[in-house]
Amino acid sequence: MNRKIGKYGALLTGISVLVFALSMIVSLIKENSGAFISYFSCIFLAIGYIIFACSLYSINKDNNKKALGISGVAFGIIYAILIFIVYYAQCTTISLNANLSNETLSIIDFSKLGSLFFNYDLLGYGFMALSTFFLSFLVDTTNNKNKILQRLLLVHGIFFPSCFIVPMFPIFNANTGNVVGTILLEIWCIYFLPICILGYKYFKNNEER
Repeated sequence: MNRKIGKYGALLTGISVLVFALSMIVSLIKENSGAFISYFSCIFLAIGYIIFACSLYSINKDNNKKALGISGVAFGIIYAILIFIVYYAQCTTISLNANLSNETLSIIDFSKLGSLFFNYDLLGYGFMALSTFFLSFLVDTTNNKNKILQRLLLVHGIFFPSCFIVPMFPIFNANTGNVVGTILLEIWCIYFLPICILGYKYFKNNEER
């Protein structure tokens, strides 16, 4: 059961990443036309990732790695909470209230680069990176094919320092073009999608044993 749930978690995460990437491209071509879908998909991305993380921990047979697994799941939960706050606000309060002042939007609107919620979003994905770093040690690498998944999860952890530190400096602000942010997010999607695909295969292969 744990393997089957993990497979569905990886699938949900992968679909969400793909929808997120495509909706951002649509928004770039026609401003804000795909914004709601991109925000909505990120909520399910977080849900899928938590299922993926918990399943990876559940099928781990090495008791010496339990602390690594619990840490990975815990950091994943922090990521999910931050993401739910950011994107649920986008799908509800911000999308449904046209009377919000510019001052308010400069704080809670994720699309405003350098806003508080934009920084929360970066912090959230930083914790996701920290989560994948710890979870990478749970991957069974006796099968050489799994080593790619393990290394992708491990290397993804390097995003944590940048996501944590960047908001402390005026790199992203209201004057920064949306194109820059979109390009960076598309690069992340290109990197993370193979993790979802390999994660799905990992659970599927374990399910067949």
